[in-house]
Amino acid sequence: MLRSLPKLSLLFSSARNPHYLASAQHFISKGRRRAPSRVKIGVATAVPIRSMSTSIIASEMATEDQVQQVNLLTSTDDDYGGVIVEMDQPMDSTTFISILRASVSHWKQLDKKGVWIKLPIHLVSLVEALVKEGFWYHHAEPKYLMLVYWIPESPSTIPANATHRVGIGSFVMNEKQEVLVVQENTGQFQGTGVWKFPTGVVDQGEDICVAAVREVKEETGVDSEFVEVLTFRQSHNSFFEKSDLFFMCMLRPLSSDIQTQKLEIQNAQWMPFEEYAAQPFVQKSELLKYINDTCLAKMDGQYSGFSPVSTSSNFSDQQNYLYLNTGALKRSNSS
Repeated sequence: MLRSLPKLSLLFSSARNPHYLASAQHFISKGRRRAPSRVKIGVATAVPIRSMSTSIIASEMATEDQVQQVNLLTSTDDDYGGVIVEMDQPMDSTTFISILRASVSHWKQLDKKGVWIKLPIHLVSLVEALVKEGFWYHHAEPKYLMLVYWIPESPSTIPANATHRVGIGSFVMNEKQEVLVVQENTGQFQGTGVWKFPTGVVDQGEDICVAAVREVKEETGVDSEFVEVLTFRQSHNSFFEKSDLFFMCMLRPLSSDIQTQKLEIQNAQWMPFEEYAAQPFVQKSELLKYINDTCLAKMDGQYSGFSPVSTSSNFSDQQNYLYLNTGALKRSNSS
């Protein structure tokens, strides 16, 4: 699961940096010492200073006529009793460890559970400090590393990193019952002479139906429209130990001229379906046999796949696609 992470405010400073937000001030006037009573978190939230560890408080005690601040990491709550910290300001490891320990102590008293720290590339020097404090890697993206920590003594319920990659294959047939096929010049099919359906990987945030149309256009130059998902397959240990979901889709061509993508595609053409299915590689594959049988049944009008229906949920106004057999559903509702 991936969450949208809010932005972190500044984390630590002395009193000479008044723009820092999360702090507790120790005021000491000449001849009289006044004990601090509260620490401010962010802009409006206040908690008792005793919620931080004694060692942190002691190390931040001010001398006469000085003002000193003790800071906590600015965080936001997630939906599962944890907190999210999005780092953005540089600091040295020693300072960071002190603030981190005080923050974890504070979150523990608030009965928080998981701690998510999003660390951008320019703060990579803090990774070692986090790992030594018990954090572990959760996932990485091009511009950041996410580390997590579980505060309670109970077993961690932090969800695993994304477990699946999603791929698509496109069955595109014209009015002559010719299918659009390609020969790849990269990967396992390079140099084999095998003709195959256009395939590809769904991008992050991309719908399956959109990805299928995009891949066909990129590889062959043919415009098409999505019809339905014919079938799908799940496999494991497919890509760096991740599982794979592969959706075989049917598309309707809107153009016929072919312009191959030279980087990945050696050749592309319209081929009679029987000729495609007769290839030795296709004949030997149990998986492709089932896919071909599904395609043939669809061609004969004996099979209905899953069409996308735009929907929303009670939790969000964002539109999503539900794939279902609309024909069978209509027949069921009318009976």
